[in-house]
Amino acid sequence: QVHLVESGGGLVQAGGSLRLSCAASGRSFIGYFTAWAREAPGKEREVVAAISWSGGSTYYVDSAKGRFTISRDNAMNTVYLQMNSLKPEDTAVYYCAAGPGLTTNAALYTYRGQGTQVTVSS
Repeated sequence: QVHLVESGGGLVQAGGSLRLSCAASGRSFIGYFTAWAREAPGKEREVVAAISWSGGSTYYVDSAKGRFTISRDNAMNTVYLQMNSLKPEDTAVYYCAAGPGLTTNAALYTYRGQGTQVTVSS
């Protein structure tokens, strides 16, 4: 079992930045892809960004390109999401998820954390 814990969410004004962290513990998830997904009321759950174990492959949803950056530190078992130029429509619960393959379907990742709230005020 892989245990994922997110941190770094909060309230920020539009145009501001936040850095989310996802710390993993438990069994090794060497080789796993890790994704950041978000859930907002009235909206479909979506994968915002994902990264391969090596960091050599990344994915971003169109709305995140140029504003969000996903990275990972395998020595620290931590994955990050740097979010810049935040918009009110980015408001959601953000959670990290891990699995053996890259998919844009958040439900298909094997493990997920509890999430952290991000609220962007206008």
